[in-house]
Amino acid sequence: MRKILGITGIASVMCLVAALPLLTLRLHAAQDGDQSTFHVKVDMVVLSFTITDSKGKYVNGIKPKDLRVFEDEIPQKLSTFAEGNHAPLQVLANNETRPLHPGEGGSAQSVAINLRADSTGTNVFVLFDTSNYMYRGFVYASDAIADFIRGLDRADSIAVYTYSRNLNRAVPLNRDRALAISGLRRAVAGDDSALYNSLLLTVRDAAKVPGRKVVIVFSNGPDNASMVAPDDVRAVAEDEGIPIYVISTNEVSKDAVSSNIFKRISTNTGGKSYFAKTWQKQVEAFESIREDLGNSYTVTYYPQPNPNEGFRKIHVDLPDEAMKKFKVRARPGYRPQRGI
Repeated sequence: MRKILGITGIASVMCLVAALPLLTLRLHAAQDGDQSTFHVKVDMVVLSFTITDSKGKYVNGIKPKDLRVFEDEIPQKLSTFAEGNHAPLQVLANNETRPLHPGEGGSAQSVAINLRADSTGTNVFVLFDTSNYMYRGFVYASDAIADFIRGLDRADSIAVYTYSRNLNRAVPLNRDRALAISGLRRAVAGDDSALYNSLLLTVRDAAKVPGRKVVIVFSNGPDNASMVAPDDVRAVAEDEGIPIYVISTNEVSKDAVSSNIFKRISTNTGGKSYFAKTWQKQVEAFESIREDLGNSYTVTYYPQPNPNEGFRKIHVDLPDEAMKKFKVRARPGYRPQRGI
């Protein structure tokens, strides 16, 4: 039987219904032939994606002029562009780029761009399962995470969160690797697992941070204490543009329900899922994630007027015929916030 969260846990989860927009623009567009209007509240969209060739190798060196981004088949104008851990560049009208300069201009759009002007690297949130389910492989899992932290690019920031019944923000976002590992080593295993409650709180924390961010979940799989549905977590991460990577120590066949949920969450947010029972496989999974982060592209844009207030499909196109064989992996879309 599912256990009930304490008063504090319930209050924390209920507070998550509040939206956390960075900067908001409102579109008022008249439909053709009448005076009706639609009101959609849209934030600057952050879209991270990878491009691989037919052999699965990362394709580097792509420029804004080489790609097109669509929402519901409506072409979008890119605001910024970044490759790997390099600082974002402003995309000009001719698709050329230039460095961002904080303080330029006074519009809401320029202010939003300036939030990313000095943003290099990735903000990495690691969510580590410390429930009873992780008791056996706890030390090996901790070692794999510590190795991953040591190997991050110097420009990356790291936050270490742990969870069982409640979320513990062990180490806030910073670039001190020793501090992050020290906080990780203080974790102890025990209690039930409220993975989806904790993941939602982690995603909301990540959403407050400007620049590129990802959430990496290291979990045994089962959840027996959450009040939040996994698809609700997926929807929030999808809308916020935060890729979720999941490393599960469980075998796919041993817990089909959790395995399918992990695959759905990672695929729909632009991340990946790994099922790594042994310590070596866990290390390999973290290495794969690290390569993904170093070879990703990140663009931002303000959506063009669009009457669709539901799910908007995102599509990244490489128009050059020579690039048609390349594969783009990105989140499939998002839902804009409704105007008030």
